[in-house]
This record gives sequence, structure tokens and C-alpha cells, in this order.
Amino acid sequence: MELYELTIHEAQELLREGEISAVELTQAIIERIVEVDNQVKAYLTITPELALEQAREADRRRAAGEDHPLLGIPLAIKDIICTKGVPTTCGSRILENFIPPYNATVIEHLRRRGAVILGKTNMDEFAMGSSTENSGFFPTHNPWDLSRVPGGSSGGSAAALAAGECLGALGSDTGGSVRQPAAFCGVAGLKSTYGRVSRYGLVAFASSLDQIGPLGKDVTDCAIMLQAIAHYDPCDSTSVDVPAPDCAEALIPDIRGMRVGVPKEYFVEGMQPEVEAAVRAAIDKIANLGAEVDEVSLPHTEYSLPAYYLIAPAEASANLARYDGVKYGYSRPEVEDVWDAYRQTRQGGFGPEVKRRIMLGTYALSAGYYDAYYLKAQKVRTLIKRDFDEAFKKFDVLVAPTSPTVAFKIGEKVDDPLQMYLSDVFTLSLNLAGICGISIPCGFADGLPVGLQIMGDAFSEEAVLRVAYAYEQATEWHKRKPVL
Repeated sequence: MELYELTIHEAQELLREGEISAVELTQAIIERIVEVDNQVKAYLTITPELALEQAREADRRRAAGEDHPLLGIPLAIKDIICTKGVPTTCGSRILENFIPPYNATVIEHLRRRGAVILGKTNMDEFAMGSSTENSGFFPTHNPWDLSRVPGGSSGGSAAALAAGECLGALGSDTGGSVRQPAAFCGVAGLKSTYGRVSRYGLVAFASSLDQIGPLGKDVTDCAIMLQAIAHYDPCDSTSVDVPAPDCAEALIPDIRGMRVGVPKEYFVEGMQPEVEAAVRAAIDKIANLGAEVDEVSLPHTEYSLPAYYLIAPAEASANLARYDGVKYGYSRPEVEDVWDAYRQTRQGGFGPEVKRRIMLGTYALSAGYYDAYYLKAQKVRTLIKRDFDEAFKKFDVLVAPTSPTVAFKIGEKVDDPLQMYLSDVFTLSLNLAGICGISIPCGFADGLPVGLQIMGDAFSEEAVLRVAYAYEQATEWHKRKPVL
């Protein structure tokens, strides 16, 4: 086995036993990036010198007796998370030359534990998209089929992981942006409960929906990374002061007696038949492992998509008003006055999807329309949350597809925004409700990975991880890798 094929926990065993060093591991991953990233295009910024310096530091710390599951482990970071001294572009031309003067809280957590940062991964501009085609720089390709998308908006992180260009990655999930690309690329991706992980240093898209989450080659790796970053942070006003989840305790293959609900609204007309078959087979497997499986209804699910596409653009409209060309980022030269500067900067700096969502959000918040659109969407959001509250009175977790299809062709949905938005139809509800979920591989359709989504109530990551781990240990899907 090549070093780049290792999981985090496998690599950590070799590091602890002294069979490899962090420098050797990091060098092997850098060589893999050089070998395949011209095809995959997962990274926007690669920092090999910094990574090797951090690897040498990790080796010194280990020699001094220090130990941690992430010590010396090379990770990739979505380019929406601030990294001191390393560009953070959010996949946008408007921030092309922006270098943050500070680290996000999650980066501080990773560095304190000795993780090695390889670079920043490509993404849909300001996390607005489902395919990473909306990047202001270039699209990322799916390692399973280079003619297809890796999903979005954390497509660079998922593709880098699937291609062996890192051992783990961080993404952000506003409406499925960790889980959907994890499904498309055949890896595991976890969206934690809103408030579980600090958003300080995460560039805002929709502040009531955004949450940072880990992507790993298996459930254990996701658990290791979540354990490292899930801590209360006074710098984030939405951070919740609850004990960190005991992820190690959750990783047991026994789910006998656990109650698993299957939302009937998540199996819709138009869903790819092979995807439904793979997910149904996974649910049968969970039942065979001893879980009590039954159908459940989440009656307001059909309103998730319209509610999300009013709330998220409205918040984006407010958050992206700060990009005016005055304080930082792109600024259009040779303008007539300050108003012309605003117009020209935003016209030249933002891509079409970001402009579309800013216009949607500004309209929804405008006088005479606020009550009809934004306020009504917030009321629907409450109904969606109540659906989940009722379901979790009866069930420990819910299981469903992550996406209605496998990865689609690059360019296939670019000219049809509604079809693109429908790619997230099964993931949006969790963000509206503020609860947690994970996507794990559960089969293949047309030779491409299919994702199984396991959803849990707020701060019940342990239950989600337990079911995901039990299913994973009883199957082989997570062990299949693309050939590049």
C-alpha cells in the first residue's frame, strides 16, 4: 500500500511505531499532488514548504513524547477557512489576493494537535453551488470519472481526499456542501450540529446555516477530526458551550436495539433508480445488524428547497455587502465616484451564481416583500425543525439518500440553476433544522459512488457515528478507490 492510500488512523499507527516519519508521509502526499492534481484540480493553493516545516515540527514533538491522533497527519483545508499567511480566496476573484492575518479557530485546534496543512482546496465561489463549477478559477474533476463533477461546494476537499492528495480534509456545509461531495466522491463527510464547531474564521455565506465539518476516508477518520475541532469558542457568538462528543466511544459495531427511521419523503419521483436500490439495500443491511427500522414522515420536507433558497440568499446578500473594494480584496481602478467603485468592483469581482443569489436575497429582504418571502420562509423553517423534533422522539437516527443521483457531467446543469439546486434536495433540511448528519459510501451506480445519509438530533453525533461505523464495518464500499 502507498502512503497516500492510508487512512488517518492507519498512518497514525505507523507514525507511533516509528515505521514512517511525518516528513516521509507529507513528502509522499506532496508527490501524489504533483502526480495527479493536474487532472483533478482539487487545490487552489499548495504550501509544500510550510507543510514540510510543520511535519518536521511534528516529528520533533513526537520524539519529545507527545502523542495525538492528528500529530503529523497531512490535511487539506477548504479555501473558505482563514489560514494565517496563506491565501483564502473563497473561490472568488474578489478575494484572489487576500491573505488573512489570523487563523480560524478550527485551524488553531488542528495546529495545536500537530496536524500538517497541505494547502487550500477549490470550491464553488463563496460556497454557492453543488458542483465546484462555480469556482472563480477552474472546475474540479471527480477522481472516479474526470468528466464529472465532484459535488459542491466542498468539491475540492472531497476530490483531494478521494484522489489520495491528503489524508483528511475540512469543508463547510451550508446546505449539504460537505455531505453531497462526500457522496459523489465515495468518502465520508460529517456535518456537525449548528454551534458544535466554531465558525470564527469561516468566511460567512449564510450565518444561520454555515457549519464546518470533516471529510475522511472512513468514519473513524471523521470522528478523529471532529473530536479535535468540536469545542466551545467565545469568539463565535453561535458556539454552544456543551461537552465535546466522545467520538471514540461511539465507534462500536453494535447497533442492536437502536431505532432507525426512514423518511418516506426522501424517496422521490425522478430519483435515479440505481441510487434508490443501493440506499434500500443499505437500510436492509442496517436492519440485519439488529437495528429496529421503520418508516417515518417528515411532512414539510417538500418546502425545504424553497425555504432554503430564500433564507440562504437573504443572509448572503447581507454578508457579501462587505465586499465593496474599500477595505480588502479586489478593487476596480479608474472609477468616477464611490458608488461607481462599488458597482464596478462587485460586477468584476463576483461570478454569475453569487450575483444571482445576492439579487434573490436582496429582493426577498426588500420593503414590501420581506413578510411575503423571508419571514414566511423562517416560519416554514420552524415547521421543518418540528418535524425532526417529532421524529427523534421515536428514533435515534434517520437514514436516507444523500443525493438523488450520482455525480453528473461537468457542464450538464450549469445553464439550469433549478436542476443544480435540486442536487441538494435531501441535504438542505438538516441545515435549516440545525441538526447533524453524515454521508458514507453505500454502493455504486453507473460505476460511481452512492452516498447514504445518516441524520441525528442536535448534539447527537455519537449516535450518528455509531450507526455509520457499524454499517461501514459490515461492508466494503469505503475500501474501493478510484484509479488515476
